[in-house]
Amino acid sequence: MEVLHRDDLPQGGFAGLLEHRLVKDSKVFGNQPKDSTWNGIGNFVYLADARFLPNGETKMHPHKEIDVISVMVKGRIKHEGSLEHGQSLDTFDAQVQRAGGQGFTHNEINPDSIENRMIQLWVTPEIAGQCADYQVYQPAKGDVTRIYGGDATAKFPASTFIDIGLFKKGQQFHHEGEFLAYITTGLGTANGISVTDGDLLRDSKLSFEASEDCQLILIHI
Repeated sequence: MEVLHRDDLPQGGFAGLLEHRLVKDSKVFGNQPKDSTWNGIGNFVYLADARFLPNGETKMHPHKEIDVISVMVKGRIKHEGSLEHGQSLDTFDAQVQRAGGQGFTHNEINPDSIENRMIQLWVTPEIAGQCADYQVYQPAKGDVTRIYGGDATAKFPASTFIDIGLFKKGQQFHHEGEFLAYITTGLGTANGISVTDGDLLRDSKLSFEASEDCQLILIHI
């Protein structure tokens, strides 16, 4: 199993946040000089681990033909923009915004005077020209919640899947098939290796046990 450690990468940022970028797929970002980031899997092309400064914000900006998934790890976010203006996200909530050909604009704001943390993921659409769409998910503790991907009956149908696991101490989880997984809180054992917050994992199957309460983002095809 391959492991990429967030804290081994340089920290960048923009506007009111600092971030580590772990996935920058060459399909979107081109063949850039080697910077230790990974390519994605399927249509998953980008992962950034962002910390908003107190009362920081991204500033209003547009997206088109990209699906933008935000997963809260700590604190709150106030969402502004052309989709569901005024929505709020709390710790562990997940927000999916499909830009499609219609596109959207958004600004994510930390409403508090303390730092918060959010993971941002990008997935390129399989079908161009779709209408913009939006959904907030509240993953259940002790369970795995699919927030992206599936057949035509799914809210965001795609052959690239994103699942959020909120595991309790001692809970086990198994996945068969190629994957990327990002540990965002807690620690555990993955395929016999000790892993912790900030570790991005890649392998052909996953056997995970939580050593303490954990949040894990699983991307697979």
